[in-house]
Amino acid sequence: MLEKKFNQSWKFWLDRDAFALVWNIPEEAQDITLPHDAMIEVDPNPESANKGNTGYRDGDNYNYVKLFNAPREYRNKTVMMKFEGVYMNTFVYINGQLAAKRPFGYSTFYVHLNDYLKYGEENEIRVIVRNGAMTNSRWYSGGGIYRDVYLLVADLTYMVPAGIQIKTDSIEDDYAVVDISTELKNRCHTPAELVLETVIKDGAGTVVSADKIPVVLFEGGARKVSQRIVIDNPKLWSADIPELYNCVSKLYQEDEVIDESENKFGIRILQVDAKRGLRVNGKTVKLRGACVHHDSGLLGAATYDDVKYRQVKILKEAGFNAIRMAHNPISQAMLRACDELGMYVMDESFDMWTRCKSDYDYGMYFQEWWEKDIEAMVRKDYNHPSVILYSIGNEIPELGTNKGVEICHQISEKVKSLDNTRFTLVSINGVFAAGDVVDKIVADVVAELNKEGTLEGNVNNFMALMQDHMDRIVVHPEITKILEKVCPTTDIAGYNYMAARYEEDGVEYPNRVIVGSETYPPGIARNWELVKKYSHVIGDFTWTGWDYIGEAGVGVPAYQRGEGGFGAQYPCQLAYCGDIDITGFRRPASYFREVVFGLRKDPYIAVQNPHKYGEDLIKTPWVMSDSISSWTWKESEGKPIIIEIYSPGEEVELICNGKSLGKKAAGKLAGFRTYFETSYEPGRLTAIAYENGLEIGRMDLSTAAKERKVVIKPEAGRDQELIYLPIEICDKDGNIGTEEEARLEITVEGAAEIIGFGSANPKSDYNYNKMVTETFQGRALAILKKKENEGTVSIKVSSDKYQDEVIELEI
Repeated sequence: MLEKKFNQSWKFWLDRDAFALVWNIPEEAQDITLPHDAMIEVDPNPESANKGNTGYRDGDNYNYVKLFNAPREYRNKTVMMKFEGVYMNTFVYINGQLAAKRPFGYSTFYVHLNDYLKYGEENEIRVIVRNGAMTNSRWYSGGGIYRDVYLLVADLTYMVPAGIQIKTDSIEDDYAVVDISTELKNRCHTPAELVLETVIKDGAGTVVSADKIPVVLFEGGARKVSQRIVIDNPKLWSADIPELYNCVSKLYQEDEVIDESENKFGIRILQVDAKRGLRVNGKTVKLRGACVHHDSGLLGAATYDDVKYRQVKILKEAGFNAIRMAHNPISQAMLRACDELGMYVMDESFDMWTRCKSDYDYGMYFQEWWEKDIEAMVRKDYNHPSVILYSIGNEIPELGTNKGVEICHQISEKVKSLDNTRFTLVSINGVFAAGDVVDKIVADVVAELNKEGTLEGNVNNFMALMQDHMDRIVVHPEITKILEKVCPTTDIAGYNYMAARYEEDGVEYPNRVIVGSETYPPGIARNWELVKKYSHVIGDFTWTGWDYIGEAGVGVPAYQRGEGGFGAQYPCQLAYCGDIDITGFRRPASYFREVVFGLRKDPYIAVQNPHKYGEDLIKTPWVMSDSISSWTWKESEGKPIIIEIYSPGEEVELICNGKSLGKKAAGKLAGFRTYFETSYEPGRLTAIAYENGLEIGRMDLSTAAKERKVVIKPEAGRDQELIYLPIEICDKDGNIGTEEEARLEITVEGAAEIIGFGSANPKSDYNYNKMVTETFQGRALAILKKKENEGTVSIKVSSDKYQDEVIELEI
């Protein structure tokens, strides 16, 4: 079907009267353009029912209305709408009549309009989103129509949306065979004699193959038509070389095109086993993975192609080749970016099944809706070569029960009945699944530690025990019993925080393929060594690749209770455990990981906060340290300071202002992390990495001069809807004043509007829809959206400490 975005000219207001006798549009209704996240527009509130789970933001009940004229000719057409995601409990009314509903906030769903339209007249589309029941999410969900909406129009006989499925059947030395299934439907009362034409074009638009077949559809009939098409000298898709083709499908009746569709796809074949691991097109691949939540940083959950393209691009530049979308189906915008840029995807269906994790979450609807939502996910993903794995659940507690194992089997079989080209897993946290035997596990572990005399901390605090002794817990025989039941129900075993089992389980269960579906960031050096060593372990997915709103404080280093970690208090709003911060800036953990992956030859310098020297750092397992890459520290001259260097090679040397502070072991022998302690002396640090006595890389870090200014640095990019403007407080040489906390105000005039303004500060005092923020570690970010007409946009950033900075852009 032909589809066009239906994002313009919507009205929005909060729904305060569910039993409204008058179906009107109130005067206070706002004019908006989709995608729209209503939750991010409300300031964080310390009295939020969700607390830190959603960054102290609550949902509400939302009304959206769009008026449109349905031409008279639509009477003899098929008319639908496609919603790519509405959070959550969505009801779609056409002219006051309920046409569709969807509880799950992450599924793509379609609404058939023909039964409700008034042809030749104005029609009302009303979407009511009942997202006011809190709590319903463990992380920031957003609220409202936060993904794109489309209008779909075709003849009465048409190709079903998402009904064209393209599968690589075989790959030979000089050709490939693709199997294309096209789902057709005839709403006419007479038979339809049709011709289906399928044309395959390469990335340059050259036709490389084609096929044309006759089809007859009888009254009210539906049929799937299969075509096997040969493509000579195929260009194969992989994350390293993401070659894409375009499948152009046209449906003819009496030599007239009555429907058409285009679908990009890649030619690739997947294999997996315990002997050779995961193979893409016959080549073994280890997954350098990042778990990622669905939000768009400063824009909340609003999903734009440009946001996801930028996110995937930065993640790939940081060394990742795979993402796990946690813990819900990935957006089509992000899939397009992963296909184009080359990123493997583990798409995940649910965070809960029959047991709710929040008071009013999807667990309330799972039993009635899971099959529809699984089908929606698979149909959405089918033609995207980036998708290689389906995770059918995350840390499901009922996996420790026989019924939970049965549900796991049912979901996995449902997925494979819809798509037999990819592999299934469930992301298992052995501790969460242990249920009633947790007390026994704790008692046994505590007894072992007491016997060894190595027990530290409060044994009554289970979270503390998990933090310090997770490796002991996850190898307990009770967890082994659970895994023996669960793992055979899927193709791959997803292990959350159970790297201690990799080696042993490879011996005990020689046919079990394992992926580290969720792991602690500081553990990457150990984990990656195991991934490389064992063929049955296919990859590691860190929590997380990109920072996000909600689960506030889990990655915030602290020196007093309540500042960070599990007990973080308001105004903490971000998790702050991402390799990449919420603005897209790479944090030290990202460079540490890049070195561990073997993708970086230069060392990387990070410095622990000298103002906290000697104090005990309170940290969760997701925190490496409180270090940042800076040699600019106020009032610290002559005081002790600890420098961390992430380095490859055998040795690393640290030089301060031309004086060597010595060489120390680096690389694998040092866990890729070397420490130097010295006294702070402004100037320049230089780290040099050596292999066999020869320099293989270096990095310099300089103190920022006292004279600084505000600098706006527009990011270069493709022809895009959004413009990203990183803002820095730096000296004339570009050195960042990382301790600078400057209040910034922004004004934008001309051909663009500002839609997001903020920093990576996990405890910001400013909401991201305000025109004011404060720098964090010397940085902030503004996001602009182009208006319809091209022209000039003027941006002015004012500061309480520096001169105004003004730039103009032609867009």
